[in-house]
Amino acid sequence: MALNLTLKPFERFVVNGCMMRNGGRKSTITVENRADIIRETDLLKPDAASTPVRIVYFLIQNALIEPARRERLLKEIQTRLAELVPVFGSELRSHVFEAANNVSKGEYFTALRDLRPLMKREDEVFGPQQSELVDA
Repeated sequence: MALNLTLKPFERFVVNGCMMRNGGRKSTITVENRADIIRETDLLKPDAASTPVRIVYFLIQNALIEPARRERLLKEIQTRLAELVPVFGSELRSHVFEAANNVSKGEYFTALRDLRPLMKREDEVFGPQQSELVDA
């Protein structure tokens, strides 16, 4: 199944570990085979990895954008995800399991998306995290 990625002018994104930038006009790219892709706006800044879920998000993000480091990161990612299970109630715990399952399948971007509701819950508990995502 092809992925159509619509990009804003000068929007940056990572494909298989390579940072790319769109030109000066809105454009659409069609990715016809499997690739690890993430928009810059979905990247967490290193200094924003300051809460348990954001640390896991940052580790998964690194596994996504740095294929050479994946094997070294996987054990830590799974350990930290397991540590999150007892922290969240049943309504949010499923997101931890889904993220762990997606990491196991190599679906890193989907795992990041699974963690977003948990990040929202962290914001409710710890207060909103400032400047967490990379500026586009």
